[in-house]
Amino acid sequence: MRDLSKHTTFILATLVLLLLAPLAYGSTLRVCESCEYTSIRQAVAKAKPGDTVLIDGGVYQEHGIEINKPITIVGRNNPVIDGNFKGQIVTVTADNVTIEGLTIKNIATSYTRDDAAIRVIERSNIRILNNTIQKTYFGIYLQNSENCVIKGNTVIGQDVTGLNESALGNAIHLWYCDNTVISNNRVEGHRDGIYLEFVKDSEIKDNLSQANQRYGLHFMFSDRNVYTHNIFRKNGAGVAVMYTKGIRMEHNTFEGNWGAAAYGLLLKEISNSVIRNNTFRRNTTGIYMESSSRLDIKQNEFDRNGWAIRLLSSCIQDTFRLNNFTGNSFDVSTNGNPTMNLFEHNYWDKYSGYDLDKDRIGDVPYRPVSLYSMLVEQVPPSVMFMRSFMVDLMDNIEKVLPSFIPENLVDEQPMMRKIDYDNDRKLTQVVR
Repeated sequence: MRDLSKHTTFILATLVLLLLAPLAYGSTLRVCESCEYTSIRQAVAKAKPGDTVLIDGGVYQEHGIEINKPITIVGRNNPVIDGNFKGQIVTVTADNVTIEGLTIKNIATSYTRDDAAIRVIERSNIRILNNTIQKTYFGIYLQNSENCVIKGNTVIGQDVTGLNESALGNAIHLWYCDNTVISNNRVEGHRDGIYLEFVKDSEIKDNLSQANQRYGLHFMFSDRNVYTHNIFRKNGAGVAVMYTKGIRMEHNTFEGNWGAAAYGLLLKEISNSVIRNNTFRRNTTGIYMESSSRLDIKQNEFDRNGWAIRLLSSCIQDTFRLNNFTGNSFDVSTNGNPTMNLFEHNYWDKYSGYDLDKDRIGDVPYRPVSLYSMLVEQVPPSVMFMRSFMVDLMDNIEKVLPSFIPENLVDEQPMMRKIDYDNDRKLTQVVR
């Protein structure tokens, strides 16, 4: 009898689980021309928590879709939501929402509202995955939200040439958000590719941000974030980091950011941060530093920039070690006499010293700031005399009898050969 009772209890429990399974996993509401639901907004309104709205291929002329319950919206066969330039298209006001596989396009510029293709307001656990967003004011906009994932999206604006900055929104915009992952996105044709303000403890990785009018990445008051393996290419001014501490920027590429006020990386009042293993290639300025302190700048490639580093005198306690400087017009420039910064064991292609003990470290210190670079810093039009005989003569005299260049901005032990970070591990360990 006892065994029969156990068997009966097991059967009843199994039946209860089978009955509750649809409730646990939710139902699927299909949207298509021949389905019960032909409108996305209608299907979203009818959906219950835990349901999935499956949108089939086609063009849906809709905007003002509000998601106010935890549901999943999935596109199949590339459905297009066309906002017809009438306003915000999708607004999320519930936790635990997923939006995946949609093409969302056409939002008009608004000078009174920050209309977006997808906007998330004060929510958590939102997943925005593998969508294509075209010709919108703001692409993806999160505010006061946490634990969200923005992954695999393509956000394309327009040709920004000649457009006023106020006529453009940002491709991915976060305001007061924590613990967010932004990865594998392609963003272009906006004011800023990725904009973060008051964003903490987040990770930005494997993104391509290019051809944006202002910055590929712009963040302020955003501490303890990690930025890795991103490419910032041909933006108005590269990347701007302001009023921030505790960041890590590693394995990123900054290239082709050219213009009168363009930088690969602009650092303004940041501290206690790490900038390692990045590539700065063909930028007007690789890194521009102002009022920044206690930065660890190590194992970076500075190649064929106008200025590799512009280090203003307001910067203190920054360390530059094991970096390669090749083909730059100016390796280091400054506007005064910066103090308490350390240059050590870097490779400089302009170094002409010797190595008598054959330890691959130069026996003669190297001063990376030239007299001419200081002149250009004070009188910018003098750049037109670059590569003239008089400039070379002036710099050579200054090397023999230094009197104007900063006395304490010197690499006491420059490397004799370009550092190969993959194969010179023993060397880099020794000089650390």
